[in-house]
Amino acid sequence: MSADLAADTAPVRGDGPGAWTVELGNAWDFLLPSGGVLLTAALRCAAAELAEPELRLISASTVFCTPLQPGRLAADVAILRRGGTAAQVRTSLRSAGGVEPGLETIATFAREREGPDVRGAHFPDVPLPDDCEDIKDGAPGNAHDKVRFFANIDCRLARGSRFWKPGWQAGPARYARWFRYQVPVRDGAGRLERWAHPPIADTMPAALAQAIGPSSYRYFAPSLDLTVHVVDDTDREWLLSSVYLRRARAGIATAEVEIWDDTRRLVAYGTQTMYLRNLAGTPPSGVVAPP
Repeated sequence: MSADLAADTAPVRGDGPGAWTVELGNAWDFLLPSGGVLLTAALRCAAAELAEPELRLISASTVFCTPLQPGRLAADVAILRRGGTAAQVRTSLRSAGGVEPGLETIATFAREREGPDVRGAHFPDVPLPDDCEDIKDGAPGNAHDKVRFFANIDCRLARGSRFWKPGWQAGPARYARWFRYQVPVRDGAGRLERWAHPPIADTMPAALAQAIGPSSYRYFAPSLDLTVHVVDDTDREWLLSSVYLRRARAGIATAEVEIWDDTRRLVAYGTQTMYLRNLAGTPPSGVVAPP
């Protein structure tokens, strides 16, 4: 049975002002719980403390301080500003009974108001999900078939290589996958919950692998930070994560992601800094990915 993101990140009132808990199992793990899912948990605690449904998530920036294990998480939430139009909320998420924060998040919530409607971003040149093949192909070495996180999400490859198969080549530092939650994540109006975007946004390391190409170098890319901006609503199921790696050097990589629905509507975008932990081989140098 697929995991339910809404149930797995549901906040429960704790003891004392601004105190909340979340029981997060291991269903959303990569090696440890997805940073995007942890951010979702923090945002839901922030929204619960704010308790104003008309104030909707606009943006969130988080730094990951210490690794968090699955289990009970404790959130300390402080409302920094509560205005007529917007509110800003800080959330510190840690293991229950622990002292050190696992992540620190500042989020902005706002009411919709009358204003200009301008579209500057353009849908990338990739096929829609019906024209893309399932990324879970049963091939040896395909992490999509083995990692718990992907057991809860349908995933189709829109742009990039299947790194786990022979014969693939380096290319532009871009990677795009269509994602769909197997258990829908909807609000009362039938729209995708805005806090469902961070887990999709937290899928950026693949663009680095695409740029490097086949080699003996192996690495792990934990998140140092993640920022997500929500710019529109959607009632669609499929979301495109279109990632562009701008730079990697000195053990750090930085990338950005656009999230689109299958009507070619931009619904969110984000940025991330990753710490590259070398596991095997020699890090390549002088790689200039094609545009």
